[in-house]
Amino acid sequence: MNVSVSEIGHVRGGRDRVEDDQWGQVEAVIELDPARFGPEALEGLDEFSHVEVIFLFDRVDENAVHTGARHPRGMSDWPCVGIFAQRGKDRPNRLGLTTCEVIGIKGLSVSVRGLDAVNGTPVLDLKPVMSGFRPRGELREPQWARDIMKDYW
Repeated sequence: MNVSVSEIGHVRGGRDRVEDDQWGQVEAVIELDPARFGPEALEGLDEFSHVEVIFLFDRVDENAVHTGARHPRGMSDWPCVGIFAQRGKDRPNRLGLTTCEVIGIKGLSVSVRGLDAVNGTPVLDLKPVMSGFRPRGELREPQWARDIMKDYW
């Protein structure tokens, strides 16, 4: 089966360089493609405090993609874990997913805070964050995962 996905828009503003930490206060705008969407596509999104942004890590060379295990961020003091047990950008389909605060909506633009994608990044989808989709039960994660996120936001 062959799957095809097209971007719905692009990230504008925020950072120009890929970095590992301090994304919490970064503000950016997601601009929808006006050839595909009208402002009605965003109608009602302003009633949500947060939006999940699915995007493409387009600056990752396809030859750099990992499919096995590695140390997160190349840090040998963290355990070697499979690519699906971490959130690194050099993953098989180069997909990123971030929950962002919605700052505002104007026309075809969604202003967000806390998006860890850089200026020009293709956006593949937006989904409102709904409490009914939060994890059920207690969230469990290893200590290295907490450590890696210490300065991320």
